[in-house]
Amino acid sequence: MHYLSFRDLQAKLGGRGRTTIYRDVELGRLPEPTKIGSRLYWNEADVDAAIASLAG
Repeated sequence: MHYLSFRDLQAKLGGRGRTTIYRDVELGRLPEPTKIGSRLYWNEADVDAAIASLAG
């Protein structure tokens, strides 16, 4: 299992802004992050699945 930091997620999504990413999480377009320590990380497989479902 590979996790993406916020910066990794932002790069994967083409440089989307912080507000837009968190809005997409709230609306269910992106998966909820997992808190590890004091930081948030996203499961890359879940992000890929979310992107694929939006594209299809």
